Amino acid sequence: MPSAPPRSTRQSATRTSSTTPVGLPVAQLVGTLGGGLLTVVVDAGGPAVDDVTLAEPGSGVFGQAGDLLLGVGVERPADATALLEGAAAVDSGAVVLRRAAARHRQVRAAAARVGVSLVELADHASWAHVVWLLRGVLDRAASGPAVRAEGPVLDELFVLADACAALVAAPITIEDTQSRVLAYSSTQDVADPARVSTIVGRRVPEEVIAGLRGRGVFRRLARSDEPFFVPAGRGLGARVVVPVRAGTEWLGSIWAVVDEEPPEPVMASLAQTAAVVALHLLRMRSQADLARRVSADRLRAVLSGDTHEAEGWLPPAPWRVVVLAGAHRDRSVAARGGAPRDAERELDVWESAARRRSWRQPLLAIFDGVALTLVRDVPGDTSPGSWEWLHGVVEEVAGVAPTATASAGGRVSRTVDLDRSRREATEVQRLRDAGRVTGTTTTVEDAWAAVTNARALGGIWTEELLGPVATLREHDEAHHTAYLETVAAWLDHPGDPRAAAARIHVHPNTLRYRMQRLSDVVELDLHDPETRLALRLQLRALGH
Repeated sequence: MPSAPPRSTRQSATRTSSTTPVGLPVAQLVGTLGGGLLTVVVDAGGPAVDDVTLAEPGSGVFGQAGDLLLGVGVERPADATALLEGAAAVDSGAVVLRRAAARHRQVRAAAARVGVSLVELADHASWAHVVWLLRGVLDRAASGPAVRAEGPVLDELFVLADACAALVAAPITIEDTQSRVLAYSSTQDVADPARVSTIVGRRVPEEVIAGLRGRGVFRRLARSDEPFFVPAGRGLGARVVVPVRAGTEWLGSIWAVVDEEPPEPVMASLAQTAAVVALHLLRMRSQADLARRVSADRLRAVLSGDTHEAEGWLPPAPWRVVVLAGAHRDRSVAARGGAPRDAERELDVWESAARRRSWRQPLLAIFDGVALTLVRDVPGDTSPGSWEWLHGVVEEVAGVAPTATASAGGRVSRTVDLDRSRREATEVQRLRDAGRVTGTTTTVEDAWAAVTNARALGGIWTEELLGPVATLREHDEAHHTAYLETVAAWLDHPGDPRAAAARIHVHPNTLRYRMQRLSDVVELDLHDPETRLALRLQLRALGH
């Protein structure tokens, strides 16, 4: 089996970077890249990936531990198997092969046998582009906690916007699929009013979007691969629209305000520029996703009790941990009467809403299957990321999804207490699910009575009840009486037999008769407050 040469003998061109290794699990690396370019075929665990190496089987170069080996030109199953064996010998992080080779049964079996993760590269993807994107993700991972989604990529988009403006001699904007402006050219002096509004607001005005949608521009944009000309009309100047795509995925668009349709060579040059813009948008998305993953991992760690260096990235105290729920439901399941949550989609909705309301780095994570956030809680503070600000976010989401709610744990000022706030938020959410807590936004302080009762009920074993409730339950089951619900109604409406009777839908005289007959079954001193408390807790534990 071939082995890797010592690191010192490698050619510098083989390894794509010399940054300090900070590894990512292969599944996380592939997921961060997005765009349908890479897919994990066999996940064998193995070391985290910290660098990218172009494999050279003929020269015995198989990288080293933690490398992502790129099998450029490896197409035959026998060659792919040999590459996997060489990668296993040096404990590589994973091997990337073209789709046809990666999906071959012999190759997948070899990957599983030697314990090397196998990743497939989409047919439409360029090896050079994938190396560039992977390098960007790994470089961002190497930068540690200071990961940000903005920065050099956005700067490069502005440069590309200027390059496009020079091609068509017209002002340019680069936009995402939601018509949000990502970059624009420096020459905007001939822009029409709609373009000025777009630049100032960093988003295409709604009335302009509606007009373009009515003319079928967005429908064509989502389906087209080639630039097209949109004549002037309805108060808008003429436009050239350039779709930005990666394979079959629509990533955004380039817009130019022009006087007339540019010649064919210019349109072809714009199409070539769009391919470069697509790479930048993929890289920007991968960096944003990496930042989100890093933030979520840190938040999960601190909520699990790992508070080391947490003060360095958490916002100033005090804080609350909040369970966010109800923004996303599986409609097919809900129609059958259930209401399970898709935690990832739930989190996506809340993150989108938080970013729309200016929280640039929202502290959100999935913890034990629910979406959580950590917010500051200072009275009067309505800035993004605060508890009072979150009220507005919940109201916004509830306008679309009426079941959207926020359940908050207690306010804490020490990182070691964040786990307690999380557990309290979870308690409030469980009570909400059980119908014991109402309201769109609720804190544990608001729900103190329900929380206290729930904690007390948690220690009651209904199979081994002490006192008269067990006897009454046996009597109800044997004689089809309703003493348990009668006592519960009596306790909930002391001194008001009419209200108690209405609660269980009987006449007040029937209620009084049942209470008199109770003495034939058990002895109850309903004048003793301790007895009343114990009775009510046991009855609540039984569902009354």
